[in-house]
Amino acid sequence: MKKIITTTSSFGKSDDTPLNLLRSAGCDVLANPHGRTLTEAEAEAFYSEERPVGVVAGVEPITADLLGKVASHLKVISRCGTGMDNVDLAAAERLDIKVLNTPEAPAEAVAELTIGFIFSLLRNIPAHNEAVQSGQWKKQMGRLISETTIGVMGLGRIGRRVATFLDTLGAHVVAADVKPSHEWLAAHPRVTLVEASELLAAADVLTLHLPSASGDLHHFMNKDRLARMKPGSFLVNTSRGALVDENALIAALESGHMAGAAIDVFENEPYQGGLLGRPSVILSPHAGSYARATRVRMETEAAQNLIVALQEL
Repeated sequence: MKKIITTTSSFGKSDDTPLNLLRSAGCDVLANPHGRTLTEAEAEAFYSEERPVGVVAGVEPITADLLGKVASHLKVISRCGTGMDNVDLAAAERLDIKVLNTPEAPAEAVAELTIGFIFSLLRNIPAHNEAVQSGQWKKQMGRLISETTIGVMGLGRIGRRVATFLDTLGAHVVAADVKPSHEWLAAHPRVTLVEASELLAAADVLTLHLPSASGDLHHFMNKDRLARMKPGSFLVNTSRGALVDENALIAALESGHMAGAAIDVFENEPYQGGLLGRPSVILSPHAGSYARATRVRMETEAAQNLIVALQEL
């Protein structure tokens, strides 16, 4: 039997269809023993000790060093999700290890979480809940989404869905993308395409949907770009943790330049950093794709991708 490991924290828990697919294809499947995102050391140990031919991967660091140690047996990495920033793709290509992903599956769920974050920030939902739960009848004035300019940085699969939702809700949507779909923009004439610098200056809320957090995009939202945003604006990141310079964001929040932020993704997970305990910040545990139907679709597609790739070896 082909040995497969799954490293996501909950593979097959919502629905056993993806597990059954792998087993029906003659795979012996071993699950992540920690039930959470693996650290680099844990990933290296799991990959090396089990010696799988294929992996249904989460967001654990899959470094060149790790790949070099397992290249004699590992042939396919099937990411359960969109991003592949955690995989050293150059090393994988050099070692003839195929890397696949599931780009369509999580888009709707991540877009919905993004919209939920935006409403929560504009209408102070977490603060109101906390006040009432603690016995205080304390109201904070919010803002209507129809009176808000929302900047969508990146018009890929998720960014386009977010922009469509926001347009339907009556927000003024501005967007930036280095290679925008002009066909999509023509079908959504109320979404205004601008340069990134103009978007930063115009947005009351900035939501990030960039395709990578490596190279020039690492810490894309740095001290300088945060300073270019409107005083009292909000930042939403459901894309990739390393897009945001966390120390710069904390400084912008502490100075009052930024009114708040909502963050689902972090450079280091599980998150233990300086954004904890800040009432103006909403944090969630990389849960963008955690809608049941989405998880089943992602895991099933990842399993199917792996099976097909193994059959082609």
